[in-house]
Amino acid sequence: MERTPHNGDQVFEVSIYNKEVRSLVKENMSHDFFDDHWADEQVRDVLAETADEARKLVGKRFPSDEGFVIASVKPLQMA
Repeated sequence: MERTPHNGDQVFEVSIYNKEVRSLVKENMSHDFFDDHWADEQVRDVLAETADEARKLVGKRFPSDEGFVIASVKPLQMA
């Protein structure tokens, strides 16, 4: 997700999938627009101050009204 870095930002690991694609793949069908890989959780690293902000950023890029589901948001521990 593109965003200008700020002090206090963290990296969050966000898992998302598309429920419409998942449903179709279970029936051996494919979505007209989204690839079948969206049936499985896809992981994106997101730079944000909070988990809520990370969720909002991902929600803008992958909207729920297009079938996307945010399965989890976890802060990554930096070494």
